[in-house]
Formats: sequence, structure tokens, C-alpha cells
Amino acid sequence: MQVHLVDGTYELFRQFLAPRPGHLDPNGVEVGATRAVMSSILTMLEGGATHVGVASDHVIESFRNDLWETYKDGSGVDPLLSNQFALLEDALVALGVTVWAMVEFEADDALGSAAIVANADDRVDQVIICTPDKDMGQCVGGKVFQLDRRRDVLLDAEGVREKYGVEPASIPDWLALVGDSADGFPGLPGFGTKTAAALLARFGHIEAIPDDPTDWDVPGVRGADRLAATLRAGRDVAARFKVLATLRDDVPVGVVDDWEWRGPNRDLGDWCDRFGSPRIAERAAALMAQRE
Repeated sequence: MQVHLVDGTYELFRQFLAPRPGHLDPNGVEVGATRAVMSSILTMLEGGATHVGVASDHVIESFRNDLWETYKDGSGVDPLLSNQFALLEDALVALGVTVWAMVEFEADDALGSAAIVANADDRVDQVIICTPDKDMGQCVGGKVFQLDRRRDVLLDAEGVREKYGVEPASIPDWLALVGDSADGFPGLPGFGTKTAAALLARFGHIEAIPDDPTDWDVPGVRGADRLAATLRAGRDVAARFKVLATLRDDVPVGVVDDWEWRGPNRDLGDWCDRFGSPRIAERAAALMAQRE
């Protein structure tokens, strides 16, 4: 059995920014990105996916905004896009897909929690997390993979190591040192991606990096004295950044059986009429007839 875990917020952004015209519903509301994501998820189901969960940011803010003042808050998001967040959640429910709409947590937290649940299920052979987000690399390993659907790139643990230079478990440490501009925290001054990777490849986690640079035993690190001083002075803030980058594993997502697609709900046709896309309802009905 395969399980597909989809970052609905990323998919909505991706479709909204795609070079295609938008689409207004009969009330003049922009729904083009939602319609495109619906079709994309249906294509995944038509391709053989059976157990699918889509995580979304019902609101951009989360508990992390209380930990760092410049953490992403959605203030720069186009209203034509942000107005479709809840729209997508309701439309996917009509399609019959499991949706985790996050308010206190983030979509990535739901994906990470679901990956743990699926990984622990002996019936599951492969867990595919569909998003290119860097922080999701920490979940990869064993039967958990990360898929960039746009580029059709599938990463296993070795792929994460090749891409970032660290083990999947060190991804939060790596992000804490180098920062994550997409999430709004800067990392520690002077720590580039290669330097951070070299240190974490040697020591695993920030807490294990010695204060004294003469104990680093890491070839090729330039400005070790300066970086060590920065780390000594910034350990508290680095620890906070690591919390920001570490996915929660306690989001209530149910069990794998809850995520099985069993066909669309009765109101899917109404949504498709609103989207001006009756073909989506026709495809969903045909797929359900094929699986019965």
C-alpha cells in the first residue's frame, strides 16, 4: 500500500502562480487555483493513489509566530490567493479527500505527523510526502520519501544527504544555522549552507558542536574562530530557530484507513458547476465506478 501526503497550501500557491488565466465563479470570486488543485489531486487518484491526505494552512499564522516576531504571517499573500484557502479545503472534502486544515499548527506539521502514523503501519509499503519544502526532509527515511511533483524528483534519505549535505534528522539544525527566508527566520550570521552541512555532518546536531573551534576537526571550514564565537553567543537563538524548523509529531490526523478515497460526496457537482468544470465530477464518478 502507498500513502500520499500532499501539501495543499504549496499546491495552491503553485497553481495560483502558474502562467495561466484565472477563473471567476458566477459571483465573481477567483477560483482558478482551487480548480487546478482539484484536477491535480484527481489526476493523482486516477494514477492509482488510494490513501491520500491533504494538509492545508487554514490560516498562515501558527504557534511559531509567538516564538519569532518575523515568522511568516501571510501579510504579503495576494487576497485572490488567500481567499481560496478555505475554498480549497471544502472543495477537496466534496471530492472525498481527507483534509487537515491547520490553525494552531502548520500544514507541514500535519504532514509530518501523518508520515509517522503511516510509517508505523505494517500494511504501508511507501509513504510519499508531496512537497519540495526543505523542512520536510527531516521526515524522510525508510519507507518515507519526499516528492517534488513539479520536477518529478523523488528523494530518499540518500537523496536528502546529497541535496543538503546532512542526515534527514539534522535538517532542523541545518535550517537553524542557515535560516529559512520562506519562513522568516535568518539563521546565524556567517553560517552558509556548506559550512553548516560540514559541521552537522561531523557532529549531527547544534548542541553537539563544541564551543572551542580547535575541537571541530572539520576540514575546509573557513573563519572557524569567528563562527565559533557567533555560535557561542547565539546558542539560545539557534535553539529557538531549531524549534521553528522542527515539525510537530502530535497533530491529530487519524489513522491510515481514514485516508482511503471512497469516492466523491454528493455536493461535488455543485462545486464543479461553480468552477465551470463539470469534467471533474465526471472523472471522479468514472474513477469510483472503476474501483467498485
